[in-house]
Amino acid sequence: MSDRLDQQREEVRFRVLRLIESKPDISQRELADELGVSLGQINYQLKALKERGLIKVGNFLRSDNKLAYVYQLTPKGVANKLAITTRFLARKRHEFELMRAELEELEQELNRK
Repeated sequence: MSDRLDQQREEVRFRVLRLIESKPDISQRELADELGVSLGQINYQLKALKERGLIKVGNFLRSDNKLAYVYQLTPKGVANKLAITTRFLARKRHEFELMRAELEELEQELNRK
């Protein structure tokens, strides 16, 4: 159970890092909406990423919305994202192979009937 939970957390972290890298000015609410997770989970993830030195958080200097932030991956964050990407890709390839085998089995079953 713990392994699966760790994988889910890592997947959320991976997707957060990807979105931050592509949209540094994304809001926490937008992150939550795009990822289909709670705003609280996004807040928790961002705090953890900041504490681990994986992202930097700054305010927009000339923003009318003083609560607007910009997120930036640190070099450590880029390296961490690469490591997570490697594990994520391996896990998805494994899932794909399992799904392919199941589909082939179902097709064979249908062909026998």
